[in-house]
Amino acid sequence: MKIAFRPKLLDCLATYDKAQFGKDLAAGITVGVLALPLAMAFAIASGVSPTAGIWTAIVAGFIIAALGGSRVQIGGPTGAFIPIVYGIVAVHGTANLLGATLLAGAMLLAMGLARLGRLIRFIPVTVVIGFTNGIAVVIFLAQIKDFFGLAIDNLPAEFFARIKVLAAHAHTVDLPTLALALACFFFLLFYNRLAQKLKLLQRAPGPLAVLLVGTLVAAIFDLPVATIGSRFNGIPQELPAFGLPAVSIHDIGKLISPAITIALLGAIESLLSARVADGQIDDRHDPNQELIAQGLANMAAPLFGGFAATGAIARTSTNARSGGRTPVAGMIHSLVLLAIVLLAAPLAAYVPLATLSAIVMVVAINMGEWHHFRELRRFSYNYRIILLATFFVTVLFDLTIAVELGMVLACLFFIYRMSELTRVKRLPLHEAADEPCFLYPDGTMRVAAWQLFGSLFFGAVNKLEALLDPAAGHPEIVILDMTQLIQLDTTGLEGLDNLLDKLKKRRCTLLICGLNTQPGSLLRRSGFIDHLGGENVCTDLTAALARATLLLPNLIGSEEDN
Repeated sequence: MKIAFRPKLLDCLATYDKAQFGKDLAAGITVGVLALPLAMAFAIASGVSPTAGIWTAIVAGFIIAALGGSRVQIGGPTGAFIPIVYGIVAVHGTANLLGATLLAGAMLLAMGLARLGRLIRFIPVTVVIGFTNGIAVVIFLAQIKDFFGLAIDNLPAEFFARIKVLAAHAHTVDLPTLALALACFFFLLFYNRLAQKLKLLQRAPGPLAVLLVGTLVAAIFDLPVATIGSRFNGIPQELPAFGLPAVSIHDIGKLISPAITIALLGAIESLLSARVADGQIDDRHDPNQELIAQGLANMAAPLFGGFAATGAIARTSTNARSGGRTPVAGMIHSLVLLAIVLLAAPLAAYVPLATLSAIVMVVAINMGEWHHFRELRRFSYNYRIILLATFFVTVLFDLTIAVELGMVLACLFFIYRMSELTRVKRLPLHEAADEPCFLYPDGTMRVAAWQLFGSLFFGAVNKLEALLDPAAGHPEIVILDMTQLIQLDTTGLEGLDNLLDKLKKRRCTLLICGLNTQPGSLLRRSGFIDHLGGENVCTDLTAALARATLLLPNLIGSEEDN
């Protein structure tokens, strides 16, 4: 297998010029400024330090842009990872989170090298909508603690335990924190409408404007609220220590399942983001190259203290709308974040956690595709069951279980639907009824013809039993017209083998006609045609009836001999 490694950056540099660099520079600065509050907010919501979020955006964002398969993809920490990362930290600790991220990166890299990028598209949209909306609910609930300023040391990752703890501490609401959070929440929620009326706001991304306003209000009025400085001692104004995560060899087995979850979600979200971006810039991404870059990014980020990263739909869309058209914009976005850390890190200590929680809550509301719930009545029961099951299992239990359940349900419903489309229909042989050799003395037919429609696979092979039903009579020749059979699997092949053997025991001859390419290939390769006899394979129904005319006198003679 030939492994293709060609980042989009190489294609873009061939025609790169100063004009495009100017557009990429402006877009990179815009997205870099937007990414700062989001990186810190997502990190804190995930149970790690804001520093880890920023360095994830810097390191992973640069690699995803430089080596990815999309022209405008912006990588970094995203809201979708919050419940997953928070759960890993709560159960396994921060060091093992970095180890799980590294393992997930290796899995993503292997998926890209194995050219599995297009397989991600096989996940049904119902499953994607279900877990996306479920993740949005989990993220929203996780922010209640900081939004209301509740006096909770450690919030459990499990849903029911989390609700119980939140309810038990509901009386500890901090009014200054709640007031600031509500103001920031509604300001950001209606920011776009305000920006249309105030030209000054149009130049600043909403999350950044809320971050600055919330921080200034808290500082000017000296509000007694928790800040990045009070909880995390600020953000170090230096490069992070480089090194492998301190993971014990005994813990690796426990990290495989979390790593699979990170890899699966990272692959889905990054390729969805790339597809959205394709529509904005009229381009086509390379899914396998994108997975390779995602894998390398997730392997590199933990070496700098970062955690799981993937393509960010909102930041990628902002990049495209701001004029970014090459990976250079994504690389500039990472360099902007690096400059902010090295020059202005001490100022981050004054950022209120209530402001960041408000930003994450708005992100959660915006990431959910809530209109699909309103439209459920328009779709089939299968659609509703898959979407709602995935949604509720994501919220109540675990994303991995939800995706697995959604896929299993989707496969079962697909099998049922395909089996319903597969039909075995008896053909009336009016033109043969006048042939004396085709009739028994009592007028019943000595020849029966059946047509197969659809796919003869493991979910529909039982429909061949109709050919052996005593009510169908006792023909001496059975013709199977396969002109409408488009697919045959090995279980269907076994069903045909059993049918042939049972018909032979009844001294009945089987003829088949109208073989399409795939069924014909399998029947020949398996030896079924040799077992049947090549002379009993006909081109069409007319040829099969002609073959039956030749066979019936011989069959009559055989009966008389007996």
